[in-house]
Amino acid sequence: MSDPPPIRVVAAVVCRENRYLVGRRPPHKRHGGLWEFPGGKVGAGESRLEAVRRELIEELDLQVTALGRILFSARDEGAPFVIDFVETQVEGTPVPREHSELAWLDATELAALPLAPADSLFVAGLSQGSPD
Repeated sequence: MSDPPPIRVVAAVVCRENRYLVGRRPPHKRHGGLWEFPGGKVGAGESRLEAVRRELIEELDLQVTALGRILFSARDEGAPFVIDFVETQVEGTPVPREHSELAWLDATELAALPLAPADSLFVAGLSQGSPD
């Protein structure tokens, strides 16, 4: 028997003036208390754009205006998730509906945060100037 296909997750990489939007996960969730790029699972029959639009409205009250390229993909160790970090353009001011707090941070500041594992891998590439 083969392993089931991975569950696709999209992480929105929202950048304004060289600062990235991240949120702290609620304590009761997987990776609780760690910081992450906002997003969530891509539903059955849903496009990456549809998933990001839905998730950012639900989590942050942000309107997605455009989706760019996938900057990085990583498997979430110990879970069936594969996370795609995608350039995302938004309108509005984020409201933390899901996260315990939000921050706009540059790559150096992000590298100093306790990040969820896949987010940490993505940020390591950012600080070295790679997934860009």
